[in-house]
Amino acid sequence: QVHVVESGGGLVQPGGSLRLSCAASGSISSSNVMGWYRQAPGKQRGMVATITSGGSTHYADSVKGRFTISRDNAKNMVFLQMNSLKSEDTAVYLCYAGVFEKGSVSYNDYWGQGTQVTVSS
Repeated sequence: QVHVVESGGGLVQPGGSLRLSCAASGSISSSNVMGWYRQAPGKQRGMVATITSGGSTHYADSVKGRFTISRDNAKNMVFLQMNSLKSEDTAVYLCYAGVFEKGSVSYNDYWGQGTQVTVSS
């Protein structure tokens, strides 16, 4: 069993910054890909940013130049630094972890419960 927990969300004014943190814990052998997705009420969940264990990153076009994803492989943690926030960034942000579990050869996807980010004046 693997658990994924996010933190760092909150209320921020347009143009402000927030830093999200996520930790995956449990019977993890390795986490190949970790990332952040977001979902607003009535809207489809969308990818924000992902990062591999090797450090390869991918960003949604809407956040390029504003958001930065990073990770700590040893701690199975991933971070999202969000700068120049816009009202359109308001959503529940969910952490994703794709992991190989101890005692298994299977690769499984796990999701956090989400942390609310609200950008408003």
